Amino acid sequence: MTQDNVSARDIVRQLPGVIRRFPSIARGYYYYAAKKETRELTLGTLIERNAGKYPHRPAILFEDRSISWQDFNHWANRIAHFLRAQGLEKGDAIAVFLENRPELLAVVAGAAKLGVACAMLNTSQKGRVLEHSINLIEPKMVVVGEELIDSFEGVRNDLKTSHPTPFLFLADANTLNMFGDAPAGYVNMAEKVSAHRGVNPELGDPPRLGDTAIYLFTSGTTGLPKAAPGSHRKFIKAYGGFGLMSLSMEPEDVLYCTLPLYHGTALLICWGSVIAGGSAIALRRKFSASAFWDDVRRYHATTFGYVGELCRYLLNQPASDQDRNHSLTKMIGNGLRPSIWKEFKDRFGIDTVAELYASSEGNIGFSNFFNMDNTVGFSTAPYKLVRFHDGTRDPIRNQKGFMEEVSKGEPGLLIGEITKKWSFEGYTQKEATEKSILRDAFKKGDQWFNTGDVLREIGCGHLQFVDRMGDTFRWKGENVSTTEVENVIDGSGMVEEAIVYGVEIPHTNGKAGMVTLVPQNAGAELDVDRLFRYLADNLPPYAIPVFVRVTHAIEKTGTFKYRKVDMQKAGYSLSAGSNEEVYAWLPRTEGYTRLTPERVAEIDQGKLSF
Repeated sequence: MTQDNVSARDIVRQLPGVIRRFPSIARGYYYYAAKKETRELTLGTLIERNAGKYPHRPAILFEDRSISWQDFNHWANRIAHFLRAQGLEKGDAIAVFLENRPELLAVVAGAAKLGVACAMLNTSQKGRVLEHSINLIEPKMVVVGEELIDSFEGVRNDLKTSHPTPFLFLADANTLNMFGDAPAGYVNMAEKVSAHRGVNPELGDPPRLGDTAIYLFTSGTTGLPKAAPGSHRKFIKAYGGFGLMSLSMEPEDVLYCTLPLYHGTALLICWGSVIAGGSAIALRRKFSASAFWDDVRRYHATTFGYVGELCRYLLNQPASDQDRNHSLTKMIGNGLRPSIWKEFKDRFGIDTVAELYASSEGNIGFSNFFNMDNTVGFSTAPYKLVRFHDGTRDPIRNQKGFMEEVSKGEPGLLIGEITKKWSFEGYTQKEATEKSILRDAFKKGDQWFNTGDVLREIGCGHLQFVDRMGDTFRWKGENVSTTEVENVIDGSGMVEEAIVYGVEIPHTNGKAGMVTLVPQNAGAELDVDRLFRYLADNLPPYAIPVFVRVTHAIEKTGTFKYRKVDMQKAGYSLSAGSNEEVYAWLPRTEGYTRLTPERVAEIDQGKLSF
């Protein structure tokens, strides 16, 4: 049974734990609430502080490598001096195209010390989407890992660069000890970095709290990815709010992270929490359910970063007498569904679930500070839950033109007030930023950030996540833009119309992508094998539609709008007597399979593991 509300009595029951953590909470609030634009509070200075306080304690664990805080700081310093020697300075940007490994964190730290922002490229991107993401930032240089060189080569000649030698290569190896051979057209970054000293850089105009440290890419609600700048302040808020107030991280803690570091949950929240405790982050390139607990035991991890899908995959593993043979006591992340929350905690013996709600670009976040079940916690930021039009992210306005709050317990669109304290950093594209701002919501002149997410209050200011609305959906831990996928499908030359949306599959998290399409020259047969090959070449795996409905006409409203809500309700079902065909990308296959009533029943019963 899920928890439907949070009462004052529930809060009181958690107070002993809060009192025990009070020293850490007080320290955390100091950082979380920091506003003064000083050099003392930046990503680089916090790393330098840990190098001084915990020089020989591990900062990063990866495969058979252990890198101390002192050595990590020296490494970041050499990278900073190298970038400075390349002419980079505060306000510039570089793009980072690396899988989860220590080199990624070292590059981000080194660049941050100069005030150079790192654009964290999604490692699943390729082709037109990757080209767009890089050109959106127009970075001075791009750091490319050997493991991703093939994807990068596909766009290298189409990039806007102004540096004479813009492409930096990092071998897929321990680049502290071995440099490898850089391909033609690339600078061997590790070799060049090794020639520089490891002393902290001294700058006349060092970076400050409000300066941009990273760019995170989000699908948003329309078109291709958008870039959201993240300031040093966001690292400091994660450092204080999550690392100290929620998790009370200590030097002995190890946080195991398999989430991709181009995501805010991994880079800002997990790594920020680790920095707060002078702890260690144990990295794995990609999540593996079968290797998860062996890794946890190997690294003596006490904490791990999650998304809801990861937890479901772990629960789907066969039960074992080793399920509690580990050192994990706490976890931080988002998307843990109430339906599996208690089962996960009980089976694996987890004490603290620091569930949170946040977005890369947003001005509002929630944290499960009191360690309650089935909630994203509460927020000190000003927000409201308002009525909205079904199937959209558009709020409803009354006859006076103002929005209306929902009743307690009723799902509502979450909006966060934009104030001087709770600023909205937005996107690099001004028009995208403007689209996310709601004006004159409750009074003339006010401004609110539209999260596009639906939540409900369950008592004492605690919220519970309900759904992601509008033109995005979440699948495999990733946000998918329906417009982006539609644009790619339109470029195939195989369809006249294509409408993309998310549908629920029983026993899974998120929503799987589905497209309803009309083949080119309506009435012609669609070559689904060719379509799948095209999608695989132009989209990351999580964005490829799992289901395809082939029809000869798509119904529209009188104002020529698609009935997307009706399509979502129909899902992948088969209609008797219909001439429509429905195909599915079934698990462990390399193409689409036409569905039959028997196969639909298997999916509905959870017999296929998507």
